[in-house]
Amino acid sequence: MRQPTSNRQADRPASDVIVLTGATSTQGIAKGEGTTFYCGDLFRGTIYRGDVERGTVEVFIDVPDGRLAMGMWADLDHGWLFVGGGLGWAYVYDLDTGATVATYQLGEVDDLASTLVNKVFVTRRGAYFSDSSSPVLHFVPISPDGGLGQAETLPITGPAAEISGEFNLNGIVAPDDGEPLIISHTANGKLYTVDPTTGASRTVDGVDVPKADGLVLDGRQLWVVQNWVNQVSRVRLSDDLTSGTVEGVITHDAFQFPTTAVPFGDRLAIVNAKADTGVPPTADVYEVVIVDR
Repeated sequence: MRQPTSNRQADRPASDVIVLTGATSTQGIAKGEGTTFYCGDLFRGTIYRGDVERGTVEVFIDVPDGRLAMGMWADLDHGWLFVGGGLGWAYVYDLDTGATVATYQLGEVDDLASTLVNKVFVTRRGAYFSDSSSPVLHFVPISPDGGLGQAETLPITGPAAEISGEFNLNGIVAPDDGEPLIISHTANGKLYTVDPTTGASRTVDGVDVPKADGLVLDGRQLWVVQNWVNQVSRVRLSDDLTSGTVEGVITHDAFQFPTTAVPFGDRLAIVNAKADTGVPPTADVYEVVIVDR
């Protein structure tokens, strides 16, 4: 919930809403070094760089025409920014220079019905991209020195493979050791664990999170962004990740179709995609909303 300015610590922003000046849409956010974050303009592909402490945002990468920017993850160990490119594509950018490091065709290009490359999460093995239209994950291996391998497709089996909704597999995170993967399913409002080697999935019992989107994991505490219902659920997972309990819900009067979040200390920075205004969205302003977690 929004807190009075008088209760804020000195290193917190003066406002809990940061405007993405110039953005015409948005979807993903990634955590950079210190108080830095990165956001993407969904339909233009432009990458913004901001600072949660100063409340500032600037254009970081002005990408070639035709690119989209959905979920993103900053691999600080190797200096790469991974971006889900929507209809069949994924991109990797250099966090220092903004240069394009690699492009991947991960499925049917320009076909929303068969391939929607959405969120991304990086483990020690590589980058996993969710596909919201097909029961698969896309995987890009990363060598210890940061070398990028050929993309692979991992078919999903079990309950997470259900794709009856318009948007299905979505947010993706993992514990520090990289397995199992934890994935949200927007249409089912459920969470699943997925074996990153076999693709076998199972339901995380006891958790109902309608319109689940992006995920943030810290130990056994999981935050689930729920887009259409304008809230974030705080979930306590069991030690073995087979079940969980919703312990609380975070709301904010500035939420408007929030999609993804990243942690900064005891706070979350959450993107307002405003997809409730249409596709593409028609809002005049897009923001990052800062809340206590």
